Amino acid sequence: MTIGIAGPGQKAPRRSAAAGFIIAAIAVVIGLILLALVSDILVDWMWFASIGYSQVFWITIGAKIAGFLVVFAATAAVLWVNARIALGLAGRRTRLPAAFVPTLAAAAAQADPLEFLRERLPWRGVIAASSSFFALLVAWGEVGNWSTLLRFIYQVPYGSNDPLYGKDIGFYLFSLPAFVAVKNWAMLTLVMSAMLAGFVYWVHGDIEDRAQRMSPAAIAHGSALLGLFFGVKAWSYSLDRYHLLFGDNGVVVGAGYTDVNVELPVLWILIALSIVAALAAWANLWVRTYSLPTAAIALLFGAAFLLSGIIPAVFQRFYVRPNELDWERPYIERNIALTREAYNLNRISPKPFPAEQTLTFSTLEANKATIENIRLWDWQPLADTYAQLQEIRTYYKLRNLDVDRYWLGGTYQSVILSARELNSELLPPNAQTWVNRHILFTHGNGAVLSPVTQKSSEGLPLLYLHDVPPVAQGGPDIREPRIYFGQLTEDYVIVKATVPEFDYPKGKDNVYAAYDGAGGVPLSSMVRRLIFAHHFNDVNLLLSDYIGDGSRIMIRRNIQERVGTIAPFLVLDRDPYLVVSDGRMFWIQDAYTTSEYFPYAQRASGLNLNYIRNSVKVVIDAYNGTVDFYLMDQADAIAATYHRIFPALFKPFTAMPPDLQRHIRYPEDLFLIQARLFQTYHMESADVFYNREDLWQFPRQPAGDGVSSLDGTTAMAPYYIIMRLPGEAQAEFFLMIPMVPSRRDNMIAWLAARCDEPGYGKLIVYEFPKEKLVYGPFQIEARIHQNTEISQQISLWNQMGSRVIRGNLLVIPIENSILYVSPLYLRAEQGHLPELKRVIAAYGEHVVMKETLEEALSALFANSGPTTAARGGTAESPGDGAAAARAQEALAHYSQAMERLKSGDWAGFGKEIEAMRSLLEDIRRQSGSP
Repeated sequence: MTIGIAGPGQKAPRRSAAAGFIIAAIAVVIGLILLALVSDILVDWMWFASIGYSQVFWITIGAKIAGFLVVFAATAAVLWVNARIALGLAGRRTRLPAAFVPTLAAAAAQADPLEFLRERLPWRGVIAASSSFFALLVAWGEVGNWSTLLRFIYQVPYGSNDPLYGKDIGFYLFSLPAFVAVKNWAMLTLVMSAMLAGFVYWVHGDIEDRAQRMSPAAIAHGSALLGLFFGVKAWSYSLDRYHLLFGDNGVVVGAGYTDVNVELPVLWILIALSIVAALAAWANLWVRTYSLPTAAIALLFGAAFLLSGIIPAVFQRFYVRPNELDWERPYIERNIALTREAYNLNRISPKPFPAEQTLTFSTLEANKATIENIRLWDWQPLADTYAQLQEIRTYYKLRNLDVDRYWLGGTYQSVILSARELNSELLPPNAQTWVNRHILFTHGNGAVLSPVTQKSSEGLPLLYLHDVPPVAQGGPDIREPRIYFGQLTEDYVIVKATVPEFDYPKGKDNVYAAYDGAGGVPLSSMVRRLIFAHHFNDVNLLLSDYIGDGSRIMIRRNIQERVGTIAPFLVLDRDPYLVVSDGRMFWIQDAYTTSEYFPYAQRASGLNLNYIRNSVKVVIDAYNGTVDFYLMDQADAIAATYHRIFPALFKPFTAMPPDLQRHIRYPEDLFLIQARLFQTYHMESADVFYNREDLWQFPRQPAGDGVSSLDGTTAMAPYYIIMRLPGEAQAEFFLMIPMVPSRRDNMIAWLAARCDEPGYGKLIVYEFPKEKLVYGPFQIEARIHQNTEISQQISLWNQMGSRVIRGNLLVIPIENSILYVSPLYLRAEQGHLPELKRVIAAYGEHVVMKETLEEALSALFANSGPTTAARGGTAESPGDGAAAARAQEALAHYSQAMERLKSGDWAGFGKEIEAMRSLLEDIRRQSGSP
């Protein structure tokens, strides 16, 4: 056997073929990536053009491309320069440290495994390719900061300054995030430059990992980069001065006493030390020793650990904390003031609420609009009932139920509305074909609407809108009921195809129709079909004969995805709601501008923000998919900045159709954020705030089905209600929530947000007298369970093959009094159709349960009229009225006595009992009893 050894000439073809294969594979991969990117961009361009927002697309894509190119060029240049410098200096053996010479000599005597890399690689090409590749990764990661860049360029001043540095708050909202992004990029680029240059030095033998030695050239280069790193670190410490305004030491949110008097001077010291360290590192370009950079690193980071980590903590613990309130008082005041401003809590108007027990039939009659709009249908029971009665077919879905108000029959009525959407995933399994999902079953149909209070004789909701196509019986007419854009519309569909679409079922047959709107992207050429086929990875878009030249493809039909694609810088409320207006159906989506850079502001619990405004209302046409953005808050600097960036995006609120304006409502997500913060930040005194003397919370209520809770309770949620405020002329639509003291159940206040113009957006808090006991929702729940008649009836129903479902207890303010109402539903054990069977009402000490709200109120106020004669009975004497008033006062003292007893206040208990005894003796003397 002869073994031949191939020479260099024989290896070349193999290496050439392998290199060609690798290059071809890389080219194919890059081509596929570029095709995917170009395909997505072309789809976006066609989609934005179809809905009239081409300008938004070009501004956004322009900012992304500009940011990408700038970052790519800057990063690639820095990496390339450093790598080329390393390549030019690597391998030089002049003036090596004495300790380094034996190491190199020993290394030279051994086989060098890096010789192939050092001798055979085309280093200039490798450096250029490596620099470009890493720059590509960095630039791609920075593309997401395009809006930060635009906000910085187009920023609008906020109009007020922070209390520590005196800078306009717009600096923190717009400039600081941009500076932080640039600083992070500089740090990352320097680290990557050091790694790339180090690799070049290592391959060329200038860095020996075993002996941990470096050549003078590598030391000099590393020192230069280290000096730049220290320079960027100095800038980082400078930015950290502003980040003090977002800290939280458990007492103060923002810069506290220690931050201002210790941390801030420390940061100035660290800035100076960073500059000294940078100069020391650069001096090492000539000295070229290990000790100088090591000393600079030890000096800076040792000082940072000691000065910034240990000293402030010791100062806070042993100097500030023993006298914390005195030292922190001015900073607590800043925290309170700026948190209230960041969440508009400073615009909440406080008003007293006497919580009197003076309701009568005449009072109820004067507040008829409130009584007739008390919500008796809870979301879950009504959703189950809607599903059983009105989903009609398996593929229809009534997902979200929304509370709104309409003028119907000359009265202002609160109603519940749900869109009947089509979910193609609910088609029978054998009908899950491409044609059915994308060509035939394309849209939902109509909506279901019912008043919040009324019910049929069977205990079912009274439907004002029902069936397919929708029939209006007391509700608004719908002339265009088809829903192509909604909350369940996830798949793309093809409209104006060569076959008609399924419209709605009719008996054993189906009714078909053709789309005649302007929604969707035209599929007017095979090129467009090819682009969408690649985008959706669906070859049927190329092969189907159902798609003609006039066909249009509807994508991003989910309304939140639709709005989020147009304006990704807006935060969307979780609950868009349906509105029927002028015979058409629209979705209204609330959108927020937010920031996490508002000085001294408390961060919202569980959210990455400490500033929020509901500055934008978005209206989406359910048939055509048109999207209109209306600017609500002209004073919001963030919204004004976006308006400067996208001048064609936002319209003034006055441009919204008047009928749609009547359906805007205060968003629940924003109200919840504000209400949770107001539980603490209604305390404006620093002393009271520090001691948490008047902390509030949401009332407890029994946890319903599907709600997990350790103690069987859950926090009450806000609810929409039509009511007439004390002193107001007419009823309005409000969003409200009661409040109770922390770890107590008696009610202390209630917070409400106006939803109707001209007072839309104004918040009011009605505060109860602190010396008076006002029953809270959980206490009323306890009284309901203690009522023998109610508890026995519920037990009886639960034992007769039925299941009782308790509805939410609602707090209804009427004049200066509080009424409590709770529905009760009955459902068969094996059934899914809850029926409204009883209404529980409570007022003061009295609790009743009747079949209707009218009967419950009649039973509750049977003896509360101005005179019995007015109702056909015997007149009531003035003496009887005075005695009743004194008896009510005695009962109030008894209730207060029980509260004092529970809290262990024996002195207060005795005082209340004595007051009650005196009143009872007066009643006895006036009645002539012995």
